Amino acid sequence: MKLVIAYIQPERLTPVKQSLYDAEIYKMSVTNALGCGQQKGYHESYRGTDIEVNLLKKVRLEIAVNDDYVQQTIDAIIKGARTGKIGDGKIFVLDLPECIRIRTGEKSQDAIG
Repeated sequence: MKLVIAYIQPERLTPVKQSLYDAEIYKMSVTNALGCGQQKGYHESYRGTDIEVNLLKKVRLEIAVNDDYVQQTIDAIIKGARTGKIGDGKIFVLDLPECIRIRTGEKSQDAIG
């Protein structure tokens, strides 16, 4: 089992979700996040004062999958999120030692579904 974590541009969430649905991956958690990388932020003026904004809005996706679905999950995220510009995001794949479905008590691969 793996936990796939992806940081993507907020406007790419709908295409990523559609790409995941097309790959038959339906279960995910989505949260808003702030972060920076190579983009390094931008400058804007607020009431005549120059402000450096270096934490940009991102969306964090967390998807727990069985080992058989890891590569198609990664491919679906890339397909939906890639624009070819700096700031498209990152994908992290972590080992997931245990998963338990609260409602039934199922464990491991059965709990992920």
